Amino acid sequence: MPLFPVSRTSLTDEVFGQLAGGILSGDLVIGEALPSERALADALGVSRPAVREALQRLAQARLVAIRQGGSTTVKDWPAAAGLDLLPHLLVAGDSLDPSVVESIVEVRQLVGPLVARHAAERCDDEDVEALSDSVGELAVADDDSSRQRIALSFWDRVVVAADSIALRLMFNALRDAYEPLLDATGPLLHDEVTDVDGYRAVVTALADRDGQAAEAAAARLLARGSKATQAFLARLEIG
Repeated sequence: MPLFPVSRTSLTDEVFGQLAGGILSGDLVIGEALPSERALADALGVSRPAVREALQRLAQARLVAIRQGGSTTVKDWPAAAGLDLLPHLLVAGDSLDPSVVESIVEVRQLVGPLVARHAAERCDDEDVEALSDSVGELAVADDDSSRQRIALSFWDRVVVAADSIALRLMFNALRDAYEPLLDATGPLLHDEVTDVDGYRAVVTALADRDGQAAEAAAARLLARGSKATQAFLARLEIG
C-alpha cells in the first residue's frame, strides 16, 4: 500500500483515515505488521505523536492489535470490530459500496419491526404524542430530504420507546452511516417517506399497545424503501 504525505490539518484524522482505508480495502492484510511509528511518521510526513494517536484509534476500532513494546498488526476486523465501522465501510473512495448498502437495508428491514413491537409494549402516552406530531410534520413536508429527516426523528423516538440499549446503539450506528447520505438517497426512499398512512398505522398500533400490529405495520412501511433500494442495486449490478 503506497503512503503519501498528508495535509497539515487534522493530522491524526488523516493518518487514521489512510491506515483504516488500507485495512478495510485489504491493501493492508489481516495479520500483517504495520511499519514502525517512526517509519509511518517519515512516510506520512507527520510527527510520531500523531501516528501514535492514530494507531490508538485504530486499536479502539479493533482494526489493529498493538503489542506493548512490539509490533502493531492488522486484526481480523470482520470478526472483531463493531457497528461503528459502518460509516467507513459504506463509502469506498468517492462512491458507495453496494454490498454495504444492501447489508444496511437488510438489517433495517429485520430490526425495524422488532423495535416497533417492543415500543408498542413499552411506550407511554408521551411517546405516542411525539410520534403523532412527527406524522403531522411528515404530512406537510414538501421534499424528500425533509421527509427523510422527519422519518429519522420518528424512528429515533420509536427506538427510545422500545427501551432497549442494545437496539438503541444499533440504531445509532445505522443512523450515523446513513444520515450523511440523506440527499442522495431521497429518490430511493420516496415511496416510503411519502406513505403517511403507513407511519400513522405504526402510531395507531403503539397507541393501542398492540405489538403484533406494530410489527406488521413497520414491516410494511420499511418494505417500501427496501424494495426500491434493492431494485436500484440490481440495476447497478446489471450496468
